[in-house]
Formats: sequence, structure tokens, C-alpha cells
Amino acid sequence: MVSTQQHGTNGMWHFLTEHWRDGVEILILAALAYHGYLFFRATRGARILTGLLVLLLSLALISLLLELSVISSLLQRFSVFLAIALVIIFQPELRRVLAELGSSRIFSFNRPDPEALDVLMEAMQQLSSRRCGALFALKRGIDLKPYVESGVELDSVISPELITTIFHPKTALHDGGAIIDQGRISAAGCVFPVSQREIQDRAIGLRHRAGMGISEETDAIALVVSEETGALSLCFQGKLEHDLEPDELRRRINEILSDGGAGAHPESATEGSHELGAPT
Repeated sequence: MVSTQQHGTNGMWHFLTEHWRDGVEILILAALAYHGYLFFRATRGARILTGLLVLLLSLALISLLLELSVISSLLQRFSVFLAIALVIIFQPELRRVLAELGSSRIFSFNRPDPEALDVLMEAMQQLSSRRCGALFALKRGIDLKPYVESGVELDSVISPELITTIFHPKTALHDGGAIIDQGRISAAGCVFPVSQREIQDRAIGLRHRAGMGISEETDAIALVVSEETGALSLCFQGKLEHDLEPDELRRRINEILSDGGAGAHPESATEGSHELGAPT
């Protein structure tokens, strides 16, 4: 009995020593597949990929059952180009991933001046009460210089008067976004990339999509004031948290800045088709 147990223990130990690398590979691949699914499931390319996989699997199954040699040969040749197709389909998402990996993660806004953040929150509440649309990007680790150059460089101290003036509907800069770096307004009237994510609610316009876009392309936090409803929103990692109370918005900003954004909330965004600066 003891000999049998010892033999079983030795056999298991031998199996583990021989195949532990296989287990590690399975865990790594499973983790990559799971996080890849979480990352791509809300993108426009996800539906394209799903349709493509369904088509390929259906053709492969039919060719296997009916022994269609020509279709089987074409599918084998097509698989060579599938990787290139995936890169093209997911180009925006892959660019954001590489940008985040290349970031030093030494956030310039990671320890913001509490007074500057208080001023920003006060200005956003004033804009909200007046139904003045606004869009901000809080710079973190990834440089926003290309977007700064698309607008008008200011390098000004934050103040409610300056912010409300920038986003007043009669001013020349109100249609773009303002970039905040280390508690200062570095530029205004900036052009942000528009998110191409597949979203459903058409009540949200392009200002929110621009906020999502800058948070997809970089690690910045985008803040949006709706011109139509005055609702306050936050965009981070391409996800939109809509209609937040001022205290909740401030808490979420502090959470992201303090923990690097680990705990970003699930996406609750809807698609819009307005122009930047139009009611959103």
C-alpha cells in the first residue's frame, strides 16, 4: 500500500517536472486571451472579428464535412493574411496599447495641486449651470504635445474666469478641448481624435466621443460638460462615465490619479453624430 502511494507520488512529481512549462504557457495564453477579450469586446472591430470568425469557421466546417479540397486550400492560404487583417481592423486599439506600454507612467498630473483641482471643479460646475459645453484633457504620463500644437498655447494658471471665458459660446476657442498639465492650462481650442467605438445611444454627441478618443489614444483623463444637459462626464481608457455628481467626479479623478486607473468603471457610452462643440 505504501509502495503504491509512493509510486503515485513519484509519478505525479515526475509529471510536474516534465510538463510544468506547459502549465505556465497555458496560464499565460489564457490570461492574454481573457484580457484581450475584455479590451476588444466594446470596440467596433470586435463585431467585424466576430463576423469574420463565424464565416471562417462555417466554411472550414462545410469544407471538412463535404471534403471540398479547393475551399480548404483557400482557407489555408487565407490564414496567412489574417494577421495583417487583424492589425488593420484593430489599428486604433493597438496604437493605444503600445502608447500605454511606452509610457513611463511618471504622471505629471499624478499628484495634482488640490487647489487647482478645486478650481477646475468649480469652473465645471459653473459651466454646467450655464449649459456651456466644455472638454478638458488632464495630462498624465503620455505627452500631449501633438494635441497642444493643434490649438492655442496658453500656459496659464487655472481660474474659473479663464475657463468660463474659453468655453463661452461667443469665443474662438470654445469648440475645441483644453489641455491641463501640472495644474495649468497649457492650451485651448485643441483638436482631439474622435472615438470610433461602437456605441448605441445617439443622444451623446461628438464632444463626448472626442473625450473618449483622447483617452483611447493616450492615458489622459478627459472631462466633459454637456452643452445640452449640463451633465458632467469622465472618460478614461476609452470608457465614458456619464452624468456624474461633482463629488463623485472629484472622487473618480482622485482614484485614477492615485492608483493609475486600475478600477476604471465599465463603459456606459452612447454614440453621437454631432460636431465638436455642438450640443452634447
